[in-house]
Amino acid sequence: MALPSLLVLYGSQTGTAHDTAQRIGRQAQRKHIQNRVAPLDGYNVANLISESLVIFVCSTTGQGDPPDNMKNFWRFLFRKSLPAGSLCQLDCAVLGLGDSSYPKFNFVAKKLHKRLQQLGASLLSSVGLADDQHDLGADAVIDPWLASFWDQVSALYPSMNTVTPLPEDQPLPPRYTFHFLEGVGETSGDTERNSKEQRVPSESHPFPARMTSNQRVSHPSHFQEVRLIEFDISDSNIEFTAGDVVSMRPCNNPEDVEQFCQQLRLDPDSRFILKANDSTAAPAGLPEPCSLRHLVEGHLDVAAVPRRSFFETLQCFSTNELEKEKLAEFSSAEGQDELHAYCSRPRRTALEVLCDFPHTTAELKVDYLLDLFPQIQPRSFSIASSPLAHPGKLQILVAVVGYKTQIQKPRRGLCSTWLGSLDPSQGEVRVPLWVKKGTLRFPADQDTPVIMVGPGTGVAPFRSALQERIAQGKAANVLFFGCRSQFKDFYFSAEWRDRVEEGQLKLFTAFSRDQEDKIYVQHRVQEQSKLLWDLIANRNAYFYIAGNAKDMPASVCDALKATFQLEGGLSLEESDQMLVAMEMAGRFQSETWS
Repeated sequence: MALPSLLVLYGSQTGTAHDTAQRIGRQAQRKHIQNRVAPLDGYNVANLISESLVIFVCSTTGQGDPPDNMKNFWRFLFRKSLPAGSLCQLDCAVLGLGDSSYPKFNFVAKKLHKRLQQLGASLLSSVGLADDQHDLGADAVIDPWLASFWDQVSALYPSMNTVTPLPEDQPLPPRYTFHFLEGVGETSGDTERNSKEQRVPSESHPFPARMTSNQRVSHPSHFQEVRLIEFDISDSNIEFTAGDVVSMRPCNNPEDVEQFCQQLRLDPDSRFILKANDSTAAPAGLPEPCSLRHLVEGHLDVAAVPRRSFFETLQCFSTNELEKEKLAEFSSAEGQDELHAYCSRPRRTALEVLCDFPHTTAELKVDYLLDLFPQIQPRSFSIASSPLAHPGKLQILVAVVGYKTQIQKPRRGLCSTWLGSLDPSQGEVRVPLWVKKGTLRFPADQDTPVIMVGPGTGVAPFRSALQERIAQGKAANVLFFGCRSQFKDFYFSAEWRDRVEEGQLKLFTAFSRDQEDKIYVQHRVQEQSKLLWDLIANRNAYFYIAGNAKDMPASVCDALKATFQLEGGLSLEESDQMLVAMEMAGRFQSETWS
């Protein structure tokens, strides 16, 4: 029997599933198996009936939602009209990438696995449920799952056992070849300049919005820098409502760009044209020709904490014995403790890794840049304004991420630091962006109350909702806001005060550090049990949570269930059921992030 042909389809929101899919493709390549790696929405799903071997790699977003690049596939696969045995020729497996700190852990992978079974597919392995919360990360599940998958494939295709795989330290052919042009010229075809021609801005054709203001809204003495940033979106054809999100792709720090080019002995101003060496499509958003500076600044994620696949590729180029040995260890299943201690725990960047392995870095070939470094992923922010209150404008509330680890240089969030550094008062600043539907939906009915719990920057989508609802004459609004100090990080305090005075808002605040005992939003929720029970049980109120996923959402849910028990006389089990029923009806919604 001939060797199989493998199709690896992925649904990825932040790039992790994409990276894992590419890793599986490389494993197949080393086994001399013809393979293709593609996003689920980039594949004609009707062709599944003629495929023989497929791995689905998918993450879960929001509240159990599929990633953006598999939503069309998802809708098609769950059509009720699909015959029960339509995939009876297909051998496949599903690998899920998730985070068990979220309530709907790996929901998409579990549901996909079940649906494929319903359609008659033969599942070669149980569904893989990788967990970011594991001490060793997702690989703790991925490694044994893949080993089991390849064993199953070998049993199906005995001819695989007669072929000697390529060694792990032998470089595979690069996906692209760089063809450099003579002289230095302008980078042409810039997506940002041409995007005004597009009817609706999107990830592939963002709108270059002009930044009109960028002001710090946390007190200068407060440890956390938080900024309210406004963009002019006039003539963009962008439309949004409360709960929607805006996305943008950040740029690397100019110092990092220069250091990267120096490390690899590259001329940042040299221009090139990319040629794909297989069926791989050219990376989206790269102009042609493109300068190396443009590639490194806006495309290669050199400031990210590198994944294991980075070390697997890097070791193929190493000729220095000590460096090669260490890279091989970091690439192995047994070396994941060491890799975690070296990279993940201190949040060491790919650029810093290159500095630590200078001999190997000197051996790198430019053609492998796109195999080694993933593309910078877009970042999304809840929109913090309504066009009904700010026509032609879009505002976001951004906490600039910065923290210390054992590495001397402070760690910085790529997008928040980049946004925080942009100063429209020093000259025109344009940020390419696009808007997507968010997960929060607000009731259309004029009299339906909404209860919103949004501590810190979690208040952003609720500011948008309040501006929209008040402009529509909807006054049944309750907001629970929490922060450290009334005087340091009480965002939009004057705006809330005006709304309260005009009878358009009931506001409850929790300032955790302004007194000896720490008070959080969940304590205020419990204190207002009578009001909340009346709104929820008698007036069909909607309840929303937004903010950090760590402890707050679970604590607020516990406080809400305690309200159901205290005011409604429900048992613990009945209060659980009531919250589930509210969620099923869309009356309990949350948007949390880690």
